[in-house]
Amino acid sequence: MKSITSKILVSFLVMFLQSCKKETKSETTIASGNTVRYAKGFSIQNYKGYSVVTVKNPWPKATQTYRYILKEKNGIVPDSLKQNIIIAVPINTIVVTSTTHIPSLEMLGEVNSLVGFPHCDYISSKKVRTRIEADKVKELGNNHDLNTEAILDLQPNVIIGYGIDNKNPTLDNLQKSGLKIMLNGDWNEETALGKAEWITFFGALYGKQKEANEIFSKIEKDFLNTVEIAQRATTTPTILAGDMFEDRWYLPKGSSWGSLLLKQANGNYLWQETSGTGSLSLSFETVYFKAKDADFWITSGQFSTLSEMTNSNPHYTKFKAFKNKNVYSFSGKKGKTGGILYYELAPNRPDIVLKDLVKILHPELLPSYTPFFFEKLK
Repeated sequence: MKSITSKILVSFLVMFLQSCKKETKSETTIASGNTVRYAKGFSIQNYKGYSVVTVKNPWPKATQTYRYILKEKNGIVPDSLKQNIIIAVPINTIVVTSTTHIPSLEMLGEVNSLVGFPHCDYISSKKVRTRIEADKVKELGNNHDLNTEAILDLQPNVIIGYGIDNKNPTLDNLQKSGLKIMLNGDWNEETALGKAEWITFFGALYGKQKEANEIFSKIEKDFLNTVEIAQRATTTPTILAGDMFEDRWYLPKGSSWGSLLLKQANGNYLWQETSGTGSLSLSFETVYFKAKDADFWITSGQFSTLSEMTNSNPHYTKFKAFKNKNVYSFSGKKGKTGGILYYELAPNRPDIVLKDLVKILHPELLPSYTPFFFEKLK
């Protein structure tokens, strides 16, 4: 009798384990797997009733991974994930903290969900400026000193924050007050398409992953098509970038997205062999020695005319690119309150930036195209 009872218990245990295994398998087959292809700083995994967004690199050398659960109506979040921040989607109201977040809202048709922003004067988007002027977007101060009281009054569904390190006490206090904070690290991506793919991060919040993927796929297709066109160039002109600020010349390091774009446009950026993704800080003499004969000069955007440049530093006239008037800037396109559109839109639309650069360096390859961001200084 004891033997029979043991056999029954063993059989029951085997059936139970098989049942658990089946249930686990069924749950994992619901997941779509990570849908992000170029961006290194986040991933999205979709399950029945919820999505898991993991942000891995919100600032350089970040050691912590942040996981957010986007819960759909009637979705059931497993107990194992309930310790993470859970956000009900689709959201209706949002606070973002970087101008690079604005184009995603606009492309997704969700501008009306924006209720607050720090330092609204930086925003160039015409649609958002209309909302600001109608007092529908609250001014929230500065990114690292947000107006906590105003945000608590707004009670947005989510706040999208960013930081250069893990020290942002304002965001910490808002989270302790019950508000939902998500970190966004789009600025920390090294590739142009990696930056642009963050539109899918916002798509997940609005229940518009399909639309966001379609928008990004179009950007990707146009970008890669322009890379292919640039490869037909028969020359590789040399390029100087940046300019003086106070007593130092700032220009992009070789692994930065700006440097990579110049290379993809079939240009020879003279500092493309340097390592790192930030900016180089060099003396005038160092830059002049290496770049005095550069064919083209892409400035930082602080000048609108050649005379402004000479008024700032008469030695700029010594460069071959200046003498030949091959100096380009993106300072011409500004929002109503002085925000430069390039800083807001360019990371989201690398397809346009690359086309501009190819037109500048190899005009014969895009004969009918007019640059959108860049203008030759006069």
